[in-house]
Amino acid sequence: MKSLTINASQRESLGKKATKALRNAGQVPCVVYGGDTVTHFTAPELSFSKLVYTPDVHTVEIKLDNGTSVNAILQDIQFHPVSDKILHIDFVQFFDDKPITMEIPVRTVGKSPGVALGGNLKFNARRLKVKGLASVLPDVIEADVSELKIGSKLYVTGLASEGFEFLHADNTVVCQVKNSRNALDEDGEEGEEGTEEAAAE
Repeated sequence: MKSLTINASQRESLGKKATKALRNAGQVPCVVYGGDTVTHFTAPELSFSKLVYTPDVHTVEIKLDNGTSVNAILQDIQFHPVSDKILHIDFVQFFDDKPITMEIPVRTVGKSPGVALGGNLKFNARRLKVKGLASVLPDVIEADVSELKIGSKLYVTGLASEGFEFLHADNTVVCQVKNSRNALDEDGEEGEEGTEEAAAE
């Protein structure tokens, strides 16, 4: 999985007045926990653009001005209800030898024969929760739809998961091809919905 680097300053003052001053200066107050100590720090709001405003997921290396660094993942983020400015970010520290839990985006590969006949590909889960070492977690989970006909479903058990596990029930549907009014059957004729609609006319 790809990693982003955030250059940050360790934060000493934690009161509301200090927090407001930081935000007015374009800084985002943050905290990282999960290790031996809880670390409060700040970084410019622009530093988080590639982490927050993207469908991709990343691990983060937080480089502090005292020379130390922490590997972490984004846990929670708070936005201003009106301006949508970032108010606060929580991170959780992780370690190379311990598994972490993350939600990974799903991307389809292949061409569905059901879609080629006019069916609609519907996503039931655009992100999936997985658990594994950060070094083996993928940037995206590939869902092969090349076998999906109209009415077929792709379950989480049909996805590759080398070195990590899915934290979902086996019957979790990732995506499916649903019928549509203009769908054709395998012989190139209109499906039931199209036939019934034509008969009604």
